[in-house]
Amino acid sequence: MIRVILTDIEGTTSSISFVHEVLFPYAREHMAEFVRDWQHEDLVVAEQMDVVAEKSGCDRSDTEGLIRVLEDWIDEDRKETALKTLQGMLWEQGYQHGAFDGHVYPDAAEYLRFWHDRGLRLYVYSSGSVKAQKLIFGFSSEGDLTPFFSGYFDTNVGGKKDAASYRNILDELGVEPRTVLFLSDVEAELSAAESVGMRTCWLVREGDLPETDKRPVARDFREVDALLQRH
Repeated sequence: MIRVILTDIEGTTSSISFVHEVLFPYAREHMAEFVRDWQHEDLVVAEQMDVVAEKSGCDRSDTEGLIRVLEDWIDEDRKETALKTLQGMLWEQGYQHGAFDGHVYPDAAEYLRFWHDRGLRLYVYSSGSVKAQKLIFGFSSEGDLTPFFSGYFDTNVGGKKDAASYRNILDELGVEPRTVLFLSDVEAELSAAESVGMRTCWLVREGDLPETDKRPVARDFREVDALLQRH
């Protein structure tokens, strides 16, 4: 019996276009000014810049060089934890200043509420930082959805295509793998979760549905709920 739902964000609860057409451009536009203003004033920013220097090989004293590294990482959609942390801090400013609302599909918001009220435990696992996850749901187009979640996971537990990451999540949740349903639009992530015993459902919101008997496929959260009713 499913007791826990672990969900991805991009392409699952929220549109890919929102991330790539709103969040990433905002971060790229404001990253340079943000780093120049805060790297000597904010300990978290300073720590992340240390990591960027170590990862890139760029001299820590070369602020403009490090900014170019970060901008390149944004363009490449690199899954670097330091970048995700800085982006999350930037997006917090954007949300608070009303530059945008977090996109969440109406069906996702409806069923997150419904599942929470039924007693299911809801968690997020995304390559975006925990801060960024809380922001997209806290300032969402469907209202504040954060009360429905029991917790959040980001790349600090490991990469989303690595089986070890899902073992780490299970260890933290303290539940049997078959009681967890993982929702994602990326097949490699689903395969990694399945390898440690989790149940999965492949969200395919646009385009042709894949022909597969490896796992259930759903267009939206309404169809995911129909799957839950059968199990």
